[in-house]
Amino acid sequence: MPERVTEIAPTAPLDPIRRSLIENEVIEQIRTVYDPEIPVNVFDLGLIYGVEVQADGSVDIKMTLTSPACPVAGILPGEVQDAASKAPGVKEARVELVWEPPFTIDRIPDHIRLELGLL
Repeated sequence: MPERVTEIAPTAPLDPIRRSLIENEVIEQIRTVYDPEIPVNVFDLGLIYGVEVQADGSVDIKMTLTSPACPVAGILPGEVQDAASKAPGVKEARVELVWEPPFTIDRIPDHIRLELGLL
């Protein structure tokens, strides 16, 4: 008897609602990553410039650091990528480190600046 080959159907592109749900899950996972010098997670600190969920379930994240000379520049993007990869529905997470626009404390929400004594 010949061996049966089962074809795996390609998955359908994610609809906008599912993409939005995945984006929220990714953001919650990113909120578990903290800047070691400031007791605030990188999302609420304003270091995440964008989270875009693609139709195939991959996620593109644009982030920056407080400065190009940041001592955790070599590890923080990887921590964000690892955290985002753990969100349900994420096929793959990619982090792009960007420097434009430059980070300023204006990117930090008022309630976080108040907690940090910056207001």
